[in-house]
Amino acid sequence: MTTTSNTLRGTPVVPGVAYGPVARVSTEIPLSAVDAYGLRPPGDPEELLAEYDSAVGMVTDSLHARSVNASGSAAEVLVATAALARDKGLRRAVRKRLEAGDPLLTAVSGAVGEFTALFTRAGGLMAERVTDLEDIGRRITARIVGVEEPGLVLPAEPGVLVAEDLAPADTAGLDPVRVLALVTERGGPTSHTAIIARQLGLPCVVGASGVTSIADGTRVLVDAASGTIESEPDETHANRRVVQDRAWRERLATWSGPARTADGAAVKLLANVADGRSARAAAPTPVQGAGLFRTELCFLGRETEPDVETQAAIYAEVLTSFDAGRTVVIRTLDAGSDKPIPYATSAGEDNPALGVRGLRLSFGNPGLLERQLDAVALAAATTGTSPWVMAPMVATVDEAAGFAARVRSRGLIAGIMVETPAAALLADRILEAVDFVSIGTNDLTQYAMAADRLAADLAHLTDPWQPAVLRLVAMTAEAGRRLGKPVGVCGEAAADPLLAAVLVGLGVTSLSMAPAAVPAVGVQLESVTVEECREAAENVLEAVDPQEAREFARAVLTPS
Repeated sequence: MTTTSNTLRGTPVVPGVAYGPVARVSTEIPLSAVDAYGLRPPGDPEELLAEYDSAVGMVTDSLHARSVNASGSAAEVLVATAALARDKGLRRAVRKRLEAGDPLLTAVSGAVGEFTALFTRAGGLMAERVTDLEDIGRRITARIVGVEEPGLVLPAEPGVLVAEDLAPADTAGLDPVRVLALVTERGGPTSHTAIIARQLGLPCVVGASGVTSIADGTRVLVDAASGTIESEPDETHANRRVVQDRAWRERLATWSGPARTADGAAVKLLANVADGRSARAAAPTPVQGAGLFRTELCFLGRETEPDVETQAAIYAEVLTSFDAGRTVVIRTLDAGSDKPIPYATSAGEDNPALGVRGLRLSFGNPGLLERQLDAVALAAATTGTSPWVMAPMVATVDEAAGFAARVRSRGLIAGIMVETPAAALLADRILEAVDFVSIGTNDLTQYAMAADRLAADLAHLTDPWQPAVLRLVAMTAEAGRRLGKPVGVCGEAAADPLLAAVLVGLGVTSLSMAPAAVPAVGVQLESVTVEECREAAENVLEAVDPQEAREFARAVLTPS
């Protein structure tokens, strides 16, 4: 929303201050190439479909090649985007249009439009894939007409990147040296773009209505902690803010942990990892282990289920990356919805975000979970470690107890993800059945607020500072305190330094995040006492909206 004649406000994602010229993002395909292709004579539908298949192959090869040089969330979205490009349903839609007489480019754009409408109607996590799908359509079209795939063109001088939205494949390739900050008109705080921005430590604001109307080259001051974008600010004031921010970042660069509050209370900070490579990258950082090992990301491209020994070798890579005494929390397959795995999930659900995903996969295919737990147990035995194991998408006490029994029968520590409001409401009963819980704030927010977390016009609802969501967190943390069991947060909320302090005040015992976010959270925590965290938490729970919640927290947790 507009706050003054030259200031816009969006949803803050990654804190930081940046001042520089606006660089607008354009990913258009040269019209001359499209026109030249259109002059070709009509082709046989089978020949045109083969041409489509060839273009898809080049696009997927390109995305996979880029994923090899990426890590963590960036690698994840590149692999997931490649999988979407190969989607059989999309190919069938193209074939149908070709057989009806459409030219190839028309068939591709029509099929993409058809699936875009389908994903939008489905809502939830499926709607998040619309940007990915539109990006894939552009890339396939470019390959068909014989030009390079469209992509982000970075500014010649460092600038503030402004876009309606960014495809995750483009966000994954951002260079923090040349991009001072990222501001999008669409998107929410838990979208793929926001998640990658956190991994890069790049100041980021999303859902900033009207920001794309700012002309190229306009100098803007972005305060990504408050979510404001000020056009043509006073240069002296803007430069002073940047200097202050640089001093803060220099402090972050020297922070070495472990995390403690100003009065000496220890807070466990952990890393979110996706595979052995990302675990090895996280291990030297000031973290006390991995709070979320997303096992499904190791298998997104596989058509068949790996055997127990193959899985165990993958898990052992992560377990051996961290020294003895550091925690590693392994999440069982969170497949389904926007993370389909051919051997585990099925297509065609009417509402996949609320469908058969996570632990629910084991209801109809119990062997899938049994073999994964066997592999975790084998990896633990061969590495001499004691990983914690948790299940995603748990909604009932019986589900939690049944999972815990399976895990404990293998000598492992059992927990669950609190992602559904039902699990938060039943936290006291669930914690009687398991050894720990970890709150996934991304999905918890989406389900609690009944709002698609990508939709820009719903970003105010999918904000993790929503008081209703924080009340569910408080309820879960209080249950953990009464029973003396750990309650962590592994959603993107943990990476917000100010919110991290509030979470500690609510009683959360560990925070897991992208390694790049750890120093900022550590520095914030060491500047406040536990009592200040508790006071801020109490005040935030009385707020009526996210903006007021942030203001209440800043009043207690930031120096005057």
